[in-house]
Amino acid sequence: MPDDIDDLLSGYAQFRENVWPERRKLFQSLARDGQKPGALVISCSDSRVDPAMVFGTGPGEMFIVRNVANLVPPYKPDGDLHGTSAALEFAVRVLQVPRIIVLGHGMCGGVHALLNGFPDAAKDFVAPWMQIAKEARSRVLACNPADPQTAAEQETVKISLANLMTFPWVAERVAEGSLRLIGGTFDIRTGILMLLGEDGAFNPA
Repeated sequence: MPDDIDDLLSGYAQFRENVWPERRKLFQSLARDGQKPGALVISCSDSRVDPAMVFGTGPGEMFIVRNVANLVPPYKPDGDLHGTSAALEFAVRVLQVPRIIVLGHGMCGGVHALLNGFPDAAKDFVAPWMQIAKEARSRVLACNPADPQTAAEQETVKISLANLMTFPWVAERVAEGSLRLIGGTFDIRTGILMLLGEDGAFNPA
C-alpha cells in the first residue's frame, strides 16, 4: 500500500482532464439549482460495493448513506450523535426523496462478525453498532439455513426496513404514498442484484 496520496492525485488528474470537461455543465447546474436526488440509498461502507456503480447513476441522482452493514437504527431523538438518522432526516424531510433503498451485499464483514464473533479490534464501536441487527442472528440460528451468511445479510435488510418505519415522518410519507421503501442485496461475487418482494423473499431484479 502506498504511504502517500499520489495514486489518488493521479486519479484526480484524470478526472480533471477527462471527466470534468464533459460534466462541467452538470456540476454547475447542481451548484446553481441544488440537489434533487431520486432516492436515498443506505448501503454498506464496504469498499467493494459502490451503489452509484451498481445502479449506474451520476452526481446528484442518489443521496447515499454508508455505514457498517447498511443498518438503520430505530428512531431515538435523544440528543446523542446519530449520523445515519441525521442523514435520513435530511433526505426525507428536506430533500423529499421519493424512495429509500436499503442495499445489503454478499460477504458483508459486519454480518460475518455478528454471526461468528467480533475481533478484539472491532469491539469499541462495531460490536455495539451491530447489535441493531442482533435479531437477524437469532432468526438465522433458529432456522439453520444452508447459507447462514446470505440469510443473515438478507435479514439485516429487513430489520433496517422495519426500523425505518419507526421514524414517524417516514411512516407518514409511506402511508400517504409519497415515499417507497425498497430492500435489496448485491452479490459482489456474481454481480446479481436481488430485490425483496412482498412475500418476504429476495429474487433477482
